[in-house]
Order: sequence, then C-alpha cells, then structure tokens
Amino acid sequence: MKKFLFSILFLLFSVNAKAVVTIDITRGNLEPLPTAIADFYIENPEKFSTNINKLNLQENLPSVIKNNLSRSGLFYVIDKKAYIQDPKLSHLKPRFEDWRLIKAQIMVSGKLKIDDKGRLRVEFRLWDTVSAKEIESLALFATPTSWRRIAHIISDKIYQRLTGEEGYFDTRIIYVAESGPKTQRVKKLAIMDQDGASNKYLTLGNELVLTPRFSPDGRMVTYMSYFKNLPRVYLLNIETGIQEVVGDFPGMTFAPRFSPDGRKVIMSFARDGNSDIYTMDIESRRVEQITSHPAIDTSPSFSPDGNYITFNSDRSGIQQIYTMRADGRSVKRISRGSGLYGTPVWSPRGDLIAFTKIHKGKFYIGVMRTDGTGERLLTENFYQEAPSWSPNGRVLIFYRETAGGRDGKGAGANLWSIDITGYNEIKIKTETDASDPSWSGLLSK
Repeated sequence: MKKFLFSILFLLFSVNAKAVVTIDITRGNLEPLPTAIADFYIENPEKFSTNINKLNLQENLPSVIKNNLSRSGLFYVIDKKAYIQDPKLSHLKPRFEDWRLIKAQIMVSGKLKIDDKGRLRVEFRLWDTVSAKEIESLALFATPTSWRRIAHIISDKIYQRLTGEEGYFDTRIIYVAESGPKTQRVKKLAIMDQDGASNKYLTLGNELVLTPRFSPDGRMVTYMSYFKNLPRVYLLNIETGIQEVVGDFPGMTFAPRFSPDGRKVIMSFARDGNSDIYTMDIESRRVEQITSHPAIDTSPSFSPDGNYITFNSDRSGIQQIYTMRADGRSVKRISRGSGLYGTPVWSPRGDLIAFTKIHKGKFYIGVMRTDGTGERLLTENFYQEAPSWSPNGRVLIFYRETAGGRDGKGAGANLWSIDITGYNEIKIKTETDASDPSWSGLLSK
C-alpha cells in the first residue's frame, strides 16, 4: 500500500546478537514458545486526551499482539497475572530472573508517548530471557486510531525475528459476506483485518458478487458479479472506491485473478459450451487465449514469477490439476491421486500448490509440490473449498459450510485457516456467513 496513516521512525536490530531462542516452523506439532507480553507503559500521561485514554492502548495494543502470536500456534502467552516486574521497569531494564521464574523464554515490553504534533509514538523491545539480552527493538509514529496497524507490524517483527520468515499479521482479507435465506441470498464484498477486526462492506448487495481476488499491491480487487443475469468482471480500487467493468464474458465459470506483476487478469470463460483460459491486459484490454482444448479448462493461477500457470481440467477424463508455461506450452498433469481436484493456487513462495479435493463424498484442502509429488491433505469436511495463501506461504485460509438438518436449517458458511503442516486449524470470526476469501500481501511492504 502506498498510503499509510503512520511512518516508521527507526528500526533497531541486534544484528550481532544471535538469539538463543528460535522457532523451527518447518516442523509439525510444535510446543508453543512460552512468551510474556507486558502492558505498555505511558511516558507522558498528561498529553493523553480523554478520547485517546478511551482506547486503553496500554492494554489493548499488547492484547492484539498476544492474540496474533497465539493464533499462529507458535507462541504460548503466559497470563499477565503471573508477571512479577512492573511494566515500566521491565521495559527499561528487565530482571531476567523474574521472567525465567515464570518460564517465559521471550518477553515483549513497550512504551507509549504522545509527541508535540499529537502523534502516537510506540516503542517496543523483544528480550531473550534465556541469553538475558535485547534481540529486537522498533519505534513507530502513527495517529492514535491506527494503533491496531502498529500492533500487527510489531507482531510481524516478533514472528520474523524468531522464525526467520516474514509474518502475515499486517494483512487484510477480502471475502463474500452472505446473509438472508438460501433462496434469496444477499452477497456483499467485505474486507477486514486478518484477525477479523475493522470489517467494512465494499458493495451494497444489490448484485450477486463472487470470488474476489487482491492485486499484488493490495490496492485493487478483481471479482465477478452478475448484472441483469449476465456475468461481468470488475476492478475495484479499495482506496478510492472507484469501480470499473473489465468486460462482459457470458458463460464465465471461475474467478479472475491478477498476474504477479498486476498488469493482467487471468480467467476462464466458456464459448460454445467449452471453457478455456484467457488473459486480459488491464491497460489495453487485449485478450489472449492461452488454452484451446475440447475439455473444460478452468481456475487458473500464476506462479509467483509469472512463468507458469496451474489450472484444473477434465482433459484426462476426470477433473485434475495441470501446470503449463505462461504461453500455454508444456501442459503437464501433476495430480495423480483418487478423486476430483480443483481450485489450484500457487504458493507465494513458489514451492507448493494448494487445492480442493473431493473423494468419497468428502471435501479436502491439501497441498502438493509443483510437480505433483508430496500430496498432503490438511483438513476434511462436509463441504469446503477456495484456499488462499498467506503472503509468507505458511498458512491457508478457506471457507467451509456446515451440514444443515433435513429442513435445510442450520447450514452456514465460515472462514477457517490452517497451517500447511496440518495443525492449528482456526475459525475466523465474521459478522455474517462468509465465503470465497482472498488474502492480501503485507500492507507495510
């Protein structure tokens, strides 16, 4: 994102001080790292207005950090009732023996200040209690109402320092918010922070919307909508709210997606009863046909370098996953297991492809290597599909429908996330039923 309500003032790394405590996220069911997150203390309370005090930042800001780290499954945050040292003193000079006494291996402390321009200054420090030293520090300026963004950025810095990989907390999710009876479903585009906060509706619900997808820079969304029963592909600028029609494509079957450079949209649509894959240059609107086959080719997704495309097709007689070069050459089937495969999505790391699988009446979310080897089924359910990757390629978000009773009541759609190791499956809270999620890249990049 180009426009921020905050600016990073400085970032201090203890470059030469290697932490004793680290997390190996390539393993499966890890023991979460015992972590202490102290309340942030206020340096100049006299400058905190009544409105700012209502935000209760000294407790709420570290609480968001706690929730982020806990949901990752990699951290166990110790109840602050067990903390011995005062927050101010622990930030200035921790008594490491006090934190080791409660079994904390790392400790997070922070300080809040309002500067002369009315900006909020947030400082945090990450301490390794095992080696008794500071291993990370960061300070940011922001408007006080942007405190959640700051909490997400701090969470990402902690995650990165201890795992060696980028975090995924300063991100957003776009999805289809669903309400009303099944026969008269209202579907709106909605956007929220990855933790479910700051929910906002982007469309009014007058038209059916489907399968929204973020652009690489997170500023645009492409999605499909029906206007007078005709499918249309739209582009929506999230910052300005300006929406434009990319084109009318009768018979479209699956969602459009951006190319990695954001210059093209790749999609599938049907002509004369057959579905093939096409790209459209966003600026020139020039359409290029990528596949030409009597079978049904759908659900395309680019590799992160833009050189390859994965898609599903029934050209082998049953729906399977294929890869090909971006120009349509070198088509290769990669899925070999039993069942039907669909909705393949290339990982941002480039190493895996996520997919939906249907086998013996069950729906699975799984991953495989880009050559089809190493297939792993992460979760199964009555109905679930549409996986989308976190920007660091370590977590998948998808949607799941629960089975209703014989009267059709009780069924609902919700968003879930799961780690690619198959652990840490979490339901994501939304205001309404939710489907078709898409995960943005890091906003602070």
